[in-house]
Amino acid sequence: MKSFTTITGVVAPMDRANVDTDMIIPKQFLKSIKRTGFGKNLFDELRYLDEGQPDQECTGRPLNPEFALNQARYQGASVLLTRKNFGCGSSREHAPWALDDYGFRCVIAPSFADIFYNNCFKNGLLPLVLSEAVVDRLFDELYACEGYELTIDLPAQQVVTPGGEAFSFEVDEFRKHCLLQGLDDIGLTLEQADSIKTYEAERRANAPWLFDAVKN
Repeated sequence: MKSFTTITGVVAPMDRANVDTDMIIPKQFLKSIKRTGFGKNLFDELRYLDEGQPDQECTGRPLNPEFALNQARYQGASVLLTRKNFGCGSSREHAPWALDDYGFRCVIAPSFADIFYNNCFKNGLLPLVLSEAVVDRLFDELYACEGYELTIDLPAQQVVTPGGEAFSFEVDEFRKHCLLQGLDDIGLTLEQADSIKTYEAERRANAPWLFDAVKN
């Protein structure tokens, strides 16, 4: 998993509440568990003017010019600014996969659906909660300034605007540690690899018949 420390990136708007996981990555694209290749279909129903199908090439599909991710000023965005209850609906882990594969490292909202929120941390994506009043201010600044960027400082737990104003955010210490170190569940387990090997060796010595039964 990619680590997350401090990033400065262009901000793209998703100016609507209750964006569900089927809007983030529509159900017809949930054909793989490889975690990659989903970025091209992120927000597919909003991004394109036709109905996307699995295995369809995105090149040549008619783009929706009204949608932010299709506009030049938001190209290369790594921070998504959105409204409350982002990631509601089904629990598909493909939603943070698609956001990450597109290039987003952080999603800022007043609130998130619980399962989506948890899945983000397990995939190196920072779901960052700020108050509705602060989010409103960031939207105003974003629309007023082309190429608007924010700095997300995870060690200091701050969001810093181009003007230097800083907003603090809360994050669980364990989740913060995992993001800073780039540790998913597998990575956390592998940190204990030596202890696991020692336990297995001791278990094999103390109860060899168990391993003989497995071998047979």
